[in-house]
Amino acid sequence: MKFKDMPYEHIAYEDIERDYGALLDVLEKIEDPQEFEEQFFKINDYRSHMQTMMTLCMIRHSIDTADPFYDQEQEYWDETAPKISALEDRLNRIALNFKRRDDLKRIPAIYFKMCEYALKIFAKEIIEDSQIENKLVSEYGKLKASAKIELDGEIHNLASIGPLLTSNDRELRKRAALAVNSFYTENEKEFDRIYDELVKVRDRKAKKLGFKDYVEYAYYNMMRLDYDRDMVANYRKQVLEDIVPITREIYKAQKERLGLDRLRSWDLNYAFKSGNPRPVGDEPVLVMKAKEMYRVMGQETGDFFDMMCEEELFDLTTKPNKEMGGYMAPIPEFKRPFIFSNFNGTKGDVEVLTHEAGHSFQTYMTYKYNDDLIMELVGPTMEACEIHSMSMEFFTHTYMESFFGEDTEKFLYSHIADALTFIPYGILVDHFQHEVYEHPEMTAEERKATWHRLEKLYCPDRDHEGLDLLERGGWFYRQGHIYQSPFYYIDYTLAQVCALQFFTRMLKGDPDAFKDYIELCKVGGNYSFLELLKIAHLKSPFSDGSLKEVATTMMEELDKFDVSNL
Repeated sequence: MKFKDMPYEHIAYEDIERDYGALLDVLEKIEDPQEFEEQFFKINDYRSHMQTMMTLCMIRHSIDTADPFYDQEQEYWDETAPKISALEDRLNRIALNFKRRDDLKRIPAIYFKMCEYALKIFAKEIIEDSQIENKLVSEYGKLKASAKIELDGEIHNLASIGPLLTSNDRELRKRAALAVNSFYTENEKEFDRIYDELVKVRDRKAKKLGFKDYVEYAYYNMMRLDYDRDMVANYRKQVLEDIVPITREIYKAQKERLGLDRLRSWDLNYAFKSGNPRPVGDEPVLVMKAKEMYRVMGQETGDFFDMMCEEELFDLTTKPNKEMGGYMAPIPEFKRPFIFSNFNGTKGDVEVLTHEAGHSFQTYMTYKYNDDLIMELVGPTMEACEIHSMSMEFFTHTYMESFFGEDTEKFLYSHIADALTFIPYGILVDHFQHEVYEHPEMTAEERKATWHRLEKLYCPDRDHEGLDLLERGGWFYRQGHIYQSPFYYIDYTLAQVCALQFFTRMLKGDPDAFKDYIELCKVGGNYSFLELLKIAHLKSPFSDGSLKEVATTMMEELDKFDVSNL
């Protein structure tokens, strides 16, 4: 079935409360393990149907935020999802209270651990706060999607102006950067208001539940089953010691290549004097090339991407009223992934396609190899999820000439360099959120000052002179995860370290590297983050020395490229 033909239906909360409640009434009375599992999976099917409707609505609303039907439906789900949490909470309690849990064969142990965490982050007292939070998150998405940025007589949104920000013409890059900055400056009060209200409502939720602060709540909410904020603090320390000095060398080399005395804000993403690598072809061409690539990579990757094409399971090109960013969303009832992106003619088009294809391939493989699949375990926790996507970006390196032609060498170099320079930025985003939620009383200006201070620590080569809002610390407005998915962002950095380990193995000709990746995709969310690393034969990013080892290997790889004159 093609995505456009997947039927959507409005499910009234009164019906959900009645039907879901009746299923739970039966489950609560069961004492036999086999009967318990049969009823549990009936409930899982019902929940999958609800989640499918929410997901279809979310996707179609993000494709066109001006669509009145899905805009209204999204508002409904923003209001309804927190109320459903009360029913989910009851399911968690029933599962944990079942006396013969050791006799259950079809429900993995990790599910019960997740139930324990889920119980800690919900009470009926926070339903109204969660509804407010959802509305604010939607406000943020719509605000960014509404951007109409005028430059040289043309109107752009935040995605379509992207190519101008990496133009070969430095003056055009500057004017484009100023134009984007103007949009954020004109809406500064709105971005500050939305974030201030989000911080306060999240802090209120956490404290109603008895947590010290929202940081503590967030670690449970993100299902960080086998690491804590002390381990994260040590990881940040390693990034400062082992990664930041290397990224400074990368930026120094970039400055010398470009012949500049200083890298300005509008130069940081412009890597080569001859211009950034750009893909050869638009969306249909890139999708065709990806289809050929995945067929060559293997039977399963080929079957997967053929299915994505035949069923039209992506919306890739930027257009008016479309939300920013990219994502993969599983559609449970149809056992299919969907890719959302904003192609704009830059190298990011290929990166996001392979990245989201990695997420999608994992979803496809997990559905394929697991008959009994609990909805929460389709994918693992977020830091493990991102291993699939970021590793896929590197496993496809061998095929990039098809996408970039004469720009291939520039792409391969910049992709490795970007992977390294991203890690400190990802840590900046995470550290900023720790400080904000540890001090929810901060004013808007104090938050911007906090970002500015941490940016100088982790990303010291950023030079925002001439862009007042950025000089004051307003960059974080642009990072959607800070508003929409708090504390998610460090997961990208943890996964990046793991993906670079896979890449190192690939470079050394390890025949088991891709096999281990396939196995990782098959098991989905049936294990915790550190357990999954053992399955994939990867080292924990938290272990001392793991970052230094990866960074050293990647710098050796970068030194093999001759890009000084490109």
